[in-house]
Amino acid sequence: MLTACSDTSQASGESSTTSTAPTGTQPSTTPSQATTTTSTTAPAPTTTVPVPTPIPVDDLEVVAFPVPAGSRPHDVAPAADGGVWYTAQGSGDLGWLDPASGETRLIDLGPGSRPHGVIVDSGGTAWITDGGRNSIIRFDPEADEVTEYPLPDDRPDANLNTAAFDGAGDLWFTGQNGILGVLDPLSGEMEVFDSPRGRGPYGIAATPLGTIYFASLAGNYVGQVGDDGSTTVLGPPTPDQGARRVWSDSQGAIWVSEWNSGQLSRYDPTTEAWVTWPLPGTAPQAYAVYVDETDIVWISDFGGNAIHRFDPNSESFHTFELPNSPSNVRQILGRPGEVWGAESAADTLVVIRGASE
Repeated sequence: MLTACSDTSQASGESSTTSTAPTGTQPSTTPSQATTTTSTTAPAPTTTVPVPTPIPVDDLEVVAFPVPAGSRPHDVAPAADGGVWYTAQGSGDLGWLDPASGETRLIDLGPGSRPHGVIVDSGGTAWITDGGRNSIIRFDPEADEVTEYPLPDDRPDANLNTAAFDGAGDLWFTGQNGILGVLDPLSGEMEVFDSPRGRGPYGIAATPLGTIYFASLAGNYVGQVGDDGSTTVLGPPTPDQGARRVWSDSQGAIWVSEWNSGQLSRYDPTTEAWVTWPLPGTAPQAYAVYVDETDIVWISDFGGNAIHRFDPNSESFHTFELPNSPSNVRQILGRPGEVWGAESAADTLVVIRGASE
């Protein structure tokens, strides 16, 4: 087991006040044609979880929240206190937004920081993948404390991307330069593995049962991760599709955003079948994918400057145009009733939620 040292320092933060700018959107509806294929990989267990009823699409609106200029927000994660964390990749900070007031706070992550991903654990602690510092960073908002877990010296410049917790509470993470890693948050022990096909690991997610899957953008595959760090390669049916991000629904099916092909895919571990749907528009570029608590799928589209809502039951898309152009939403995450994204090209966070009275 490779071990990483842990250094603790006090975080410094600055606050600035911004205004909210609600933007109402009338979504368009697009029927889709699906393609189904079958894989030959070993099936994985799934779970049955009751899901709530989605908010009707006509009752949803887009609301925009400016963040400090130069932030270039990359990823977002709803915070336990009602705020929203975001990685300010342009300024090297962890950002926090109060949606009620529009106020923001920036937490300095150290010299050379280029934070990419951020997620929140069950205790409300934020975990950041920082490519600039080649470290996993933990921020405890109650203690106002930053703890850094550098990658081993023999793993420089991993180009860290995103992270997810497995069922045992270990933090798995990807690096685009060809690595997959795991951190034990209790001991600080870290192990790093070479990924299949070299460069490419990007988005990562866990199923409700805690199984880890990741997407390899350059490798054109989805990987299912074993407890020992081994990867089972699952090939989406479209060659050179550019699998970018992944997310699980409540049943353990894996949804994939395909950057090169402009498609949305689903892999069912129980049947080993793949289904693909082309995104609406003439030149879609599927970047982020997220499945909400109602099993509605959300996809950001650089080509369409939009976020699409996909209903797996009707197999139809609803398109929400984004407030700024270009917007470049690189990641989507949410909490019940809210779907958040970061307009990295416009220094803006956006939320799709039920329209206010």
